[in-house]
Amino acid sequence: MDRFRNLMNSTEYDFLRTNKRLGKRIMLLGLGGSYAYGTNNEQSDIDFRGVTLMMPSDLIGLTQFEQYEDDKTDTVIYGFNKLVNLLLECNPNTCEILGLDEDQYLVKSELGQEIIDNSRLFLSKRAIKSFGGYADAQLRRLQNAIARDSLPQHEREKHILKSVMNALEDFNRRYSFSPKDGIRLYIDGSDNPDFETEIFVDADYKHFPLRDYTDLWGTMRTVVRDYDKIGKRNKKKDDNHLNKHAMHLIRLFMMAIDILEKGEIHTHRVDDLPLLLAIRKGEYMLPDGTFSKTFYDVLEEYERKLDEATLKTDLPDNPDMEKVERFVERINRYAVTGELR
Repeated sequence: MDRFRNLMNSTEYDFLRTNKRLGKRIMLLGLGGSYAYGTNNEQSDIDFRGVTLMMPSDLIGLTQFEQYEDDKTDTVIYGFNKLVNLLLECNPNTCEILGLDEDQYLVKSELGQEIIDNSRLFLSKRAIKSFGGYADAQLRRLQNAIARDSLPQHEREKHILKSVMNALEDFNRRYSFSPKDGIRLYIDGSDNPDFETEIFVDADYKHFPLRDYTDLWGTMRTVVRDYDKIGKRNKKKDDNHLNKHAMHLIRLFMMAIDILEKGEIHTHRVDDLPLLLAIRKGEYMLPDGTFSKTFYDVLEEYERKLDEATLKTDLPDNPDMEKVERFVERINRYAVTGELR
């Protein structure tokens, strides 16, 4: 950890000390990404993730704040209220901040420790959909890449359509609405000389919220764009990416199962590293760029474990909002008055 502390204290990270929203207001700051999971290699980027107190003006004034991002260092620090809202949905990226090993934290104030100690307040069966949704996205990336290389164009188009429909179902579930009556996706013959067939869309919306509309089309655009990116392959580089996606797919299942079975968040996957690192190193990828039956056996086993954990978990359907409110008020009262009660 000396390496990361020295890095944090370098001029490149001066914003941690000089930005008025950070500095001594930071409650938690720790490792993110591969270094947090223990799956890092020589190419891994260094990510820092954390949470900072809200400013008094955010709580009783007119300012607003969600998160601070520094793209140069890949650092993301959430405002406390934003973190809470994401934790309530069992968002994997924010749950990970609360599940680090002790020596993986670079900053941990007394209030930061309170957040960790109260992490179970935020855990619920919502983790099934949130972690499952992230896992679905990872699996879709694998399927898209493999289909791009192994299927004829008209079959690939069917695969893209299926991926788009899966993404829309996840979108509808998260936003609690269904625009299925306003949109129809289908495959037909194409006038494009590069395509035999092509995905077409018929849409008819009335009184549909503009922001939801742009999110809807953005969801579909992302799937098609990611697929097209994979279509321009640098095989060695892209195989590395696919192995990384495969590893994260299994890791997400592991974390979800811990949450459902134990009510605990374990970001650093110490006991699981032999399997995760083997996947990342490509030991489950075949020479043709597809994944071995053994990998899919592993995936099926973790899907079975997640289904079993879902049935047996004693986590509530939703967090106890009265307890969450009391905790949030305690932290935010300190942000305004400097007093804890």
